[in-house]
Amino acid sequence: MGSNTALPPAPSHFPARPQFQGFQKPGGVEADVSNLEVYGHIPADIDGTFYRVMPDPQFPPFIENDPWFNGDGSISAFRLTQGRASYRQRYVRTEKFVREREARRALLGKYRNKFTDAVEFKIRTTANTNVVHFNGKLLALKEDAPPYAMDPETLETIGLETFKGQLPSLTFTAHPKFDPDTGEMICFGYEARGDGTPDVCYYRVAPDGTFLETVWLVSPVAAMIHDFAVTENWVVFPLIPQVCDLERMRRGGEHWEWSPETPFYIGILPRVGGRPEDVRWFRHPNCFPGHSSNAYEDEAGRIVFDLGLSEKNVFFWWPDKDGNAPSPETLHSQLTRITIDPRSEDLELTAAKNVKVLEGSNSEFYRVDDRFAMRKYRHSFFDMMDPSLGTNFPAIAPVLGGGYPLYNSLAHFDIETGETEVYFPGPTHMVQEPVFIPRKGSGEEGDGYLLALVNNYASMGSELHLLDTKDFTKVVAKILLPVRLRAGLHGNWVDAADVRK
Repeated sequence: MGSNTALPPAPSHFPARPQFQGFQKPGGVEADVSNLEVYGHIPADIDGTFYRVMPDPQFPPFIENDPWFNGDGSISAFRLTQGRASYRQRYVRTEKFVREREARRALLGKYRNKFTDAVEFKIRTTANTNVVHFNGKLLALKEDAPPYAMDPETLETIGLETFKGQLPSLTFTAHPKFDPDTGEMICFGYEARGDGTPDVCYYRVAPDGTFLETVWLVSPVAAMIHDFAVTENWVVFPLIPQVCDLERMRRGGEHWEWSPETPFYIGILPRVGGRPEDVRWFRHPNCFPGHSSNAYEDEAGRIVFDLGLSEKNVFFWWPDKDGNAPSPETLHSQLTRITIDPRSEDLELTAAKNVKVLEGSNSEFYRVDDRFAMRKYRHSFFDMMDPSLGTNFPAIAPVLGGGYPLYNSLAHFDIETGETEVYFPGPTHMVQEPVFIPRKGSGEEGDGYLLALVNNYASMGSELHLLDTKDFTKVVAKILLPVRLRAGLHGNWVDAADVRK
């Protein structure tokens, strides 16, 4: 479509689809609020900013059943200091955003299918999946393109970030990992030579932005690699069995299609000094790998990899070739440990030998104390769905909106004791991904605060809930926003001392 001169008609309103209605109705807001209402108290030792990103389309799509996360990247910055909270919201000025604002209409077509666009883009990303702080800049990330750099204070878009021309890949992960000791950023791009290519490009970046090494790999199948994991000596690439086919895209089809015949592949590569031929692809029976909690090496040198695992296709809006997809209410992701001997000649992973469910609740969006990333750890924090807690589904169902996963509580899992603590925000609330804030002056793992954006369906407004990990089930502060923020994807806490590092 991009080569056609005639554009499809521009819709004048958002489609009557769940992903554009209720709490999910696009907001289009850019804002500055200097003083947010606080109920309770924000501890004086908290001084930093919670950055998060949400997809929020500025114009109605001309693809009516557009998935909710195909919207423009919109960055929130929640500044907490001296017991007060302020808020700033800005769109990432991507090529797509700027050109659509000039045209006053949507120009991008289907999710990650350039053949359905109304015009041709050089960089068609929405930069809407994650936002991280690195080398003095914010990086707005989506795994189909390089990052967009932004000013951490003003949220003004600086431009496409290619690290002064060093970026070798056409793509960049939405989940870079940061070594807490060295400040090194470990990254990769999949479909690194373009749509439908099986190429994976792995790279390490020094804290000053210098690329330290690049390794080009070829995966067994052109599949999604949303998250990954890093240990002291290894990099772990979990392939989601959502596969890409360029010919399907040319016909106007979806970028991704669930493949029940494809194993869950896990690629293992030496973190430093690896060569293309060093990657080993372990195989696990077909399932859906979600987000990583953490990974490390045990005393025997085995990789211990903790992640969310579901037997069914979590991205149900991309069914298999026959149109089969699970009903959303049947999905159940569990925090699962996979143990791999990276030097083993046996590449087959089995439930009996390699897999153990750590926490059986329906959970996702795992976060850890980042000071213990890539190391043996004890504490994992995450979103959880437990209908027995008392959520008033009949009351909130008409305004939920749709297309995104629902979680009604925050959980803290102690891996050593096996105990799970739960914070339930209320019968008309759902939670988004949390971030962990270390307590000032404490080096104890997991000692600090958990902060999460919460949807209040009674008020149709957004709130920040702050918890103290020493008394996890009670809220320390509720911070009310004067706007409704759609479901987001990922975000990170940045201490004030690190903003300009």
